[in-house]
Amino acid sequence: MIQSISLWLAAILAAPFFSGLILKIKAFFGGKKGPPILINYYTLIKLFKKGSVYSSSTTFVFKLGPVISLAASITVLMFLPIAGFNPVFSFNGDVIFVLYVLGLGRFFTIAAAMDTASPFEGMGAAREAYFPIICEAAMFMILIFFYRITGELQLSAYFAGSSTQNLWRLAGAPLVFIVLSLFIILLTENSRVPVDDPATHLELTMIHEVMVLDHSGPDFGLIELGSFCKLMFYSTIISRMIVPFESAIFGFPIVMYIAGLLIVYVAVGVTESITARYRMDKVPKFVLTSFALAFFATIITLEFVK
Repeated sequence: MIQSISLWLAAILAAPFFSGLILKIKAFFGGKKGPPILINYYTLIKLFKKGSVYSSSTTFVFKLGPVISLAASITVLMFLPIAGFNPVFSFNGDVIFVLYVLGLGRFFTIAAAMDTASPFEGMGAAREAYFPIICEAAMFMILIFFYRITGELQLSAYFAGSSTQNLWRLAGAPLVFIVLSLFIILLTENSRVPVDDPATHLELTMIHEVMVLDHSGPDFGLIELGSFCKLMFYSTIISRMIVPFESAIFGFPIVMYIAGLLIVYVAVGVTESITARYRMDKVPKFVLTSFALAFFATIITLEFVK
């Protein structure tokens, strides 16, 4: 249990660092030096030192949004087998619980945006409510895929120990489609290019950033930390799937886990560097690709994997 808690805390503390790596990758492709690799830590410290400003039109819902958003992100990490080790919590059906906890965090983020009565934040909230619907359908299709292979509804049954290696042995090629589907979901759920641009300053083209325009100080710091942890959650899953190797050598799982994370975060940085942000009417088609890939993999599995 102590080992699981330590890995959980380490994942939370390391999340801003790996997100800073994306900025470095984008700066490299732009021919720039870029910000320090620890820029996200400096930003969080600066935000937590400030005070928060609240509009007279907001209610307690506006204050709850950042807190519940962060709580949801760090809670789902408790159920994830980090580096293949047993999670802090695990029970039969926890994967469904995790999906709804993520949905709860999104709901309160949207509710906080709507509470400001700002037309811009309402516009971003509407987009945030629309695009993840497809992601949720894709995630449940992926869940059907995993359940077909393992007969379990636990994250530990998919990613702990040698379970991921067994998935590749049993499913093989269809898992490639699942990895691609999860990567598209990662880009969508974390508002990355080509779905959204976290660096944009034009409200009409924002999704996530426009929803948090009225948050400031510690509240905005909680939102930022929650987004880092959420990105770490999806990256950990993909990392475990692309680097599922196990060994009795001391420290080997941790090294493989970090290597997988580096691959995922570099892939996100490269994607944002070589891809333009899609027009709003093109985004649903891109997100729908994740569902199509997961559906195709599941159908193949239902037909051929016995």
